[in-house]
Amino acid sequence: MTSPLNSQMNTACITGWAHTPFGKLVDEDAESLIVRVATDAIADAGLEPADIDAIYIGTFNGGMSPQDFPASLVLQASDDLRYKPVTRVENACATGSAAIYQGVNAIRAGAARHVLCVGMEKMTACDTATVGATLIKASYVAEEAVDGMTFPGVFGQIAQNYFQKYGDQSDALAMIAAKNHKNGSVNPLAHMQKDFGFDFCRTESEKNPYVARPLKRTDCSMVSDGAAAVVLSDMDASQNADKAIAFRAMTHINDFLPMSKRDIVAFEGPKLAWAKTLEAANLTLDDLSFVETHDCFTIAELIEYEAMGLVEPGQGVRAIKEGWTQKDGKLPVNPSGGLKAKGHPVGATGVSMHVMAAMQLTNSAGGCQIDGAKLGGVFNMGGAAVANYVSVLEPLK
Repeated sequence: MTSPLNSQMNTACITGWAHTPFGKLVDEDAESLIVRVATDAIADAGLEPADIDAIYIGTFNGGMSPQDFPASLVLQASDDLRYKPVTRVENACATGSAAIYQGVNAIRAGAARHVLCVGMEKMTACDTATVGATLIKASYVAEEAVDGMTFPGVFGQIAQNYFQKYGDQSDALAMIAAKNHKNGSVNPLAHMQKDFGFDFCRTESEKNPYVARPLKRTDCSMVSDGAAAVVLSDMDASQNADKAIAFRAMTHINDFLPMSKRDIVAFEGPKLAWAKTLEAANLTLDDLSFVETHDCFTIAELIEYEAMGLVEPGQGVRAIKEGWTQKDGKLPVNPSGGLKAKGHPVGATGVSMHVMAAMQLTNSAGGCQIDGAKLGGVFNMGGAAVANYVSVLEPLK
């Protein structure tokens, strides 16, 4: 492993962050969540609101919150944010990473020195049917949102196709669910802080019914409220920051939206994003200390083992059965508990994943901490492997 600088490496750093607990937050609405993390992230970076040059906010919404056009809600955090340029971005479940990447691009372009990036979603004020009808809009509606199809149904179909090609992997899915719930049980920010164990996750029951065969409730991330924010700073400012986590490399690619135009069990977009990022970082997967990956459903994490290059196609089961992705394995995956245990407030997820990685790299992840973490990978996905973001993060100093 070497550390040469190229045009992509180390152009911006995360210098502050904030993260609400995820869950059913009955006393919070979209505005309060945004204001809370914006205020706390700026303070965590040791800055004043007036120091912020630009703001990007990510939220999917799609009807889950009555308040749309959320950009200027950030200004409610301080009068000193008035007149700052604020842009709302959306890229399905990768919306949070989209906000961060826009912030990095602003710094790269020399248009900003300090950027605030916020991800937020308020989901639980809606009934389940409304949430389901909203989330399926992140599929190719013309072909996929038919006959009552839901987003769990989309990934159930992906799991069925994978099983047909590589055999029934229900044991592997239950192992992933159990791993992530165990990890999440010690994460105070997680929606579900309970270690269910393999047997519960593997067995259909009244408390763990099938949602979309072969996926059971424990295979599906939860509907959650929550927000997270980061402050990004340019390299000059980061040198004097109390903490600075650099983007060693980052890649964003979008694939076709219709699943009919892709090999949906190959996750070709994630695979390419990982390859490009590791090449740009001059690293191999073995160099990483951990990965936070997009386990919206356990089948997604299983295929992502293959997309990141940990195993060959069809061999994802090996990574989980041999313990490679456990916290004490050769590549810990989702030490935070992932979306599966932490929750998945859509617009907040990508920012949350970067915050979890930054906490690991500053040795401040508490019970989730991986000893000696030096390099972290983040993979955030929008839709069914459509919008793909891979970041490699490292401490600046």
